[in-house]
Amino acid sequence: MNKLEIYSTTGEYFNVLDKLPSYITPLGLGNNIYPEHWLVEKKGENICKYNKNYREVSGIYWIWKNRLNNKNDNDWIGNCGYRKLWLNNLYLNKQKFSFNSLYSKLLDPSNKIFDECNAIQVQPTTLKNETIFEQFEKVHKKNILKNCINFLPSDERENFTNYLHGNKISLLNMFITKTFLFKKYCENLFPWLEKCFSYCVENNHCNGYNTALPAVLAERYTSYWFSHNSNTKYLSYARLGSFMLSKNVNKIINPVKIPFTFRMYPTIHDY
Repeated sequence: MNKLEIYSTTGEYFNVLDKLPSYITPLGLGNNIYPEHWLVEKKGENICKYNKNYREVSGIYWIWKNRLNNKNDNDWIGNCGYRKLWLNNLYLNKQKFSFNSLYSKLLDPSNKIFDECNAIQVQPTTLKNETIFEQFEKVHKKNILKNCINFLPSDERENFTNYLHGNKISLLNMFITKTFLFKKYCENLFPWLEKCFSYCVENNHCNGYNTALPAVLAERYTSYWFSHNSNTKYLSYARLGSFMLSKNVNKIINPVKIPFTFRMYPTIHDY
């Protein structure tokens, strides 16, 4: 397969991120202090000042503007969170017992999935009693999403609206895709998201639990865009617990490599 690079975005230094497979590169967001060998979004073209609103999406912007120039169009590039890591398979049930380490179950660059698609997303969450649109309005106030849809090009509004009236969504703004699709996605996402952000600020929406509203809007759009514009496959992810993230523990061992740590993974949501 072509080259694979995944950027693990984080707002804080965790030394466990230095112990992950070599294709995963830590990317420090915001204005915190990070090790010299880490990539940081405030170096290079960035929207660092909006990180509290954009969250991991400001990292996606940084990758787009600073890391794609020397990539082959068919190289694979993606992202994950500091505690949300791609797994090598799609799991329909949590592993209640396993001798394996979580590390041994992380995504392998030789996975055959890379021969079968041009984009990978997190396995969809199913909303049992409401649509994506209804869930957003219930949590984040009415009319915000409806008004933001109007900032899209006219030929895209109907497709996005139809998607929002479904009940399955790939969360977290996590994806892996070919470089040429990464570029197209960013070229569509960020002009729209800039208009959404301006609207939300002008109407005093970005406060309290809605501070990261642009990231939440992007989450819906990301799930829609790849499902609509690519040949998409799905993988599960695992969420690192506090023990695995502990800086003190990681000074002694790599807890992700300990046997039995694949137990209770992957993370599966079904609302």
